[in-house]
Amino acid sequence: MIKDNLRNNRPAISTDVIFGGQKLDPNNGALMTPIYANSTFIQSEPGVHQGMEYGRGDNPTRHALERCVALLEGGEDARGLGFASGLAATDTVLSLLESGDHVIAMDDLYGGTRRLFEQVRKKTSGLNFSYRNFSETSELDDLVTEKTKMIWLETPTNPMLRLVDLEVVIQNAKKHDLIVVVDNTFASPVVQRPLEWGADIVVHSLTKYLNGHSDMIGGLVVIRDGLDEIYDRLAYLLNAIGAVLGPFDAFLCLRGIKTLDVRVQRACDNAEKIVKFLSGHPKVKTIYYPGLESNKEQYTIAKKQMDRFGAMVSLDLDTDLDGAKRFLSTTKCFTLAESLGGVESLIEHPAIMTHASVPADVRAELGIHDGFVRLSVGIEDANDLINDLQQALEVI
Repeated sequence: MIKDNLRNNRPAISTDVIFGGQKLDPNNGALMTPIYANSTFIQSEPGVHQGMEYGRGDNPTRHALERCVALLEGGEDARGLGFASGLAATDTVLSLLESGDHVIAMDDLYGGTRRLFEQVRKKTSGLNFSYRNFSETSELDDLVTEKTKMIWLETPTNPMLRLVDLEVVIQNAKKHDLIVVVDNTFASPVVQRPLEWGADIVVHSLTKYLNGHSDMIGGLVVIRDGLDEIYDRLAYLLNAIGAVLGPFDAFLCLRGIKTLDVRVQRACDNAEKIVKFLSGHPKVKTIYYPGLESNKEQYTIAKKQMDRFGAMVSLDLDTDLDGAKRFLSTTKCFTLAESLGGVESLIEHPAIMTHASVPADVRAELGIHDGFVRLSVGIEDANDLINDLQQALEVI
């Protein structure tokens, strides 16, 4: 598969983040899309309206955000849908399936995604899930059954930052006529655009890079051009289930997206400097980061499908749980908190925090040990961040 440049004849992403998918308010020319706090819309006669009926199904602020993110991910013909959270988006995508259907997923996933798969949908909807490390293989034949309908990928993965060769895995999935879903939260469309490699659906937690300011919760799904049936079904489900993104949160995310490119570029620059500092540090056993040339296979994939290496860094510290806790509690520029992708740098312990719901034996198999920590590098001064990590490493 040759990469499909869906942004042909489009401005650069750094331009599209400013006004992409948005229009001046027709009533007064407002530059920013207003917050339309409407629950309902006037009809001139029964069934005759101006394109919007009820706030659950339609909202101008949300629609502007949906158009903007869809444009960034998939060009002018892609379409987006906004949800109340990233997990609401994930759950609604799963509603495309029927009881008894089978999903093949990356083995290293956000803890909330695996929890939804195993503890909710498996039990309440009769869905079945199999897991595979697609950073090592693209093979599907031994997992595919007549009930397999979907493949669910993350790249980079959360929290091990493994990369999936989207071209190879998607080609294989298409041989089996599977719906390919890629969670692109860790990268953002500034770094990577899975639809260009043939993915059918891209999922985002808007809470992270797209909003970028740790002040809202939301999710968004982008469907590539030509999949009208899937888009129509998801739009129906969004309205029927009702897990919609509110106008205030949509406004905050639209405002955040205007600085998406400059934020992500700065955070990526900082991450590269931090990785350079940490490389060879006696108290750091392993660094997980797509830009490490020492990991040739992963580095080759990163250079192929990512514009930058991202701003997430994971570490195996040469310490036990108590040492990891001391390290995490000593940082000052890095704030100990869950989430990622904001302007501020965050640090966390996946085994205790974001991936605590993942069974201990699965965490151990993935490599999420007591000394494993995850960094979300922000846009602060890189030297301050490095000095902060240096002093925190001294307490281990």
